[in-house]
Amino acid sequence: MPEKHLHIISFNIPYPANYGGVIDVYYKLRALHKMGIKIHLHCFKYDRDGNGKLASICHKVHYYKRRTSLLAALGIKPYIVASRRSEQLLHNLLQNDYPILFEGLHSCYYIDHPKLKDRTKIYRESNIEHDYYYNLAKAERNLLKKTYFYIASIKLKHYQKVLEHAQLMLTVSKADTRYLQEHFPHKKVIHLPSFHPSDDFNVLTGKGNYALYHGNLSVPENTVAAEFLAKEVFYDSKIPLVVAGLNPPESLKRIANNGGNMKLVANPGDEEMFDLIRNAQVNVLVTFQGTGLKLKLLNTLYNGRHVIVNKTILNGTGLDALCTVRETAEEISKSVAELFDKKFDTAELQRRSNLLNSNYSNKVNAERLIEYIFGE
Repeated sequence: MPEKHLHIISFNIPYPANYGGVIDVYYKLRALHKMGIKIHLHCFKYDRDGNGKLASICHKVHYYKRRTSLLAALGIKPYIVASRRSEQLLHNLLQNDYPILFEGLHSCYYIDHPKLKDRTKIYRESNIEHDYYYNLAKAERNLLKKTYFYIASIKLKHYQKVLEHAQLMLTVSKADTRYLQEHFPHKKVIHLPSFHPSDDFNVLTGKGNYALYHGNLSVPENTVAAEFLAKEVFYDSKIPLVVAGLNPPESLKRIANNGGNMKLVANPGDEEMFDLIRNAQVNVLVTFQGTGLKLKLLNTLYNGRHVIVNKTILNGTGLDALCTVRETAEEISKSVAELFDKKFDTAELQRRSNLLNSNYSNKVNAERLIEYIFGE
């Protein structure tokens, strides 16, 4: 059987896989590698270094320096796209005629390049980017950053037209599938859920003794959610709240230091985060921004006990039946109290397993991806 080669252009170095976007990329690489795909990985380097882990699952790994100068922000192209321009990347793509998978709009600088017009090009969506940046602007308190996010949103909406040059679009949620189908009615748009760390279920039965919220705390939408839980849901509660994630801002540190019942765990490693999710009695995940698939929800369902969410975080995932869905602070608080005394049993675990394995299995979705790209 002839070898199957695939170029994947990643917006960042996808290892360590410790935040939403790179989690999908890394575990996709791992799943495709297990299926025998020869991956030519192209990564933009700016806030993390190359990693030998990637070389062990890819045929080749190329690194390019991201252009983070002010000049990249001044043009008509969105900064997240213009800063990922590299002539060496284009040169490397032209050395063969393998299909090219573009990870996110960030990586699409060359998707419309004339020299690539006859290539098979696949767009992997992670967010409807202009909606994502618009919501970041609404959540941001710093005026300069807020203005940047609004301008980025306008540029991204205009730039989105470039996706006409992809033969196939793969979305992370059903809601995003509908959006792209409406805007690109003549293109093939398919829902392919995010890849994730969990090949097996690791949920503990029994009871834990705290509630958990986790996420990348440097992202404004996650800070807003954590502060909402700390100030409005758990402020007068006897149930301890643990908030865990990357780079928490000063506002969350102040709340944790003010003598309430919130404990802040800053920058936990993978194993520590895994243990926090597994040992919590209730995982509370809310968001006020409904773009993309929140991978932390999927990770929690594979590894945590009871899960309380709001409707926004579900966003067409089909995971409603596996969560307790509540909207207001009062409703969430009441459900936390109810579930805090309820053991998580094997019947509930089996129900989760049945639904998740049919839609979110990494192996099954890797097989689907290979079929979409290579027709086999």
